[in-house]
Amino acid sequence: MLAKFAKIYWNFRLPPGKVKLFLSDVDGVLTDGGMYYTESGDEFKKFQVQDGMGFVLLHQKGVTTGIVTAEARELNDRRFEKLKVSYYYPGEKDKLTRVKNLCAELMITLKDVAFIGDDINDLEILSHVGFPACPTNARPEIKNISGIKIMKARGGEGAVRDWMDFLIGLGRL
Repeated sequence: MLAKFAKIYWNFRLPPGKVKLFLSDVDGVLTDGGMYYTESGDEFKKFQVQDGMGFVLLHQKGVTTGIVTAEARELNDRRFEKLKVSYYYPGEKDKLTRVKNLCAELMITLKDVAFIGDDINDLEILSHVGFPACPTNARPEIKNISGIKIMKARGGEGAVRDWMDFLIGLGRL
């Protein structure tokens, strides 16, 4: 049991510097990853309100925020319009290239980026950013990324807010 705990929570290394850009995936991170449908075919998702407040806190600290997700859904559009994230990239299949281009635009490096993701389509970006994190229910391939911070919360249950609070508490924002 202790070995498993050590592997999950002691894999994390805190890099030098401050986070200049905070990015998140959506499904399985800001949501529980479930796809819920009504009898009439309407789709809905549950977003954690505390994660949303985390984005507000980051904005108050002057941190640039964004969402990079492979899914392109109107309900996501509405949520992130409400949160007023600085950058929103729905339907993004090549997250690393997108974030590299954004870093060039912002004149920062990938080492200045915090990203939280949970599945294999996040593997490449999480392997390159300075501040990688994932929910506790992320795929094993993600949890095994060198230096990743594995949150105690599951996706959709405050993992993003916990990551934000952790970085704020350390003065890294």
